[in-house]
Amino acid sequence: MKLVVVSAGLSVPSSTRLLADRLAAATAGRAPADVRVVELRDLAVEIAHNFASGFPGPDLASALDAVAEADGLIVVTPVFSASYSGLFKSFFDVLGVRDQDALAGKPVLIAATGGTARHSLVLDHALRPLFAYLKAVVVPTGVYAASEDWGAEGLPERIERAAGELAALMTGLSAGRGTERAEQDGSGTDGSGKDGGFTVVPFEERLAALRG
Repeated sequence: MKLVVVSAGLSVPSSTRLLADRLAAATAGRAPADVRVVELRDLAVEIAHNFASGFPGPDLASALDAVAEADGLIVVTPVFSASYSGLFKSFFDVLGVRDQDALAGKPVLIAATGGTARHSLVLDHALRPLFAYLKAVVVPTGVYAASEDWGAEGLPERIERAAGELAALMTGLSAGRGTERAEQDGSGTDGSGKDGGFTVVPFEERLAALRG
């Protein structure tokens, strides 16, 4: 499976990238996957040029392809003016223009960092609506990390819970695709229409169980 992490942190080192790395490690520990990190800071110039020319540069095109082909996505942004950063939004604007269905049905874990806990509602007021509009499946638990959360109780538990939800959705989708391919070529069944070695739980049932 492929797990892509989109980090919109601007500083080096970045608390946004730190949170992204922790979420990726926790997810990959539950659902083994090839992890690719997309640092939007490195793509800022190409994103701006894309708006002017309509064509992505090679690095931006590679990042857009990686996001579109991912089995799961982790997105992390710093909070600017009580919302996601302009760079973060611009990247997904470019993705949406290129392919409006690029995130359709894709499991996405949303996360954000900020200087104060007062901005934690950015997850539900900004990030969740954005990815719902892009037709993604947003995991129930979002992760917000304020400055005081680092090293405190609560953040590790939220990271683990969100990662578990994303891993479950990624695993369910991967298994579903494998079953579909087996049915198409006639393999993977015992002749009775049932899978020989495992039971595939439909994606909708997994999502309902997580939300319940």
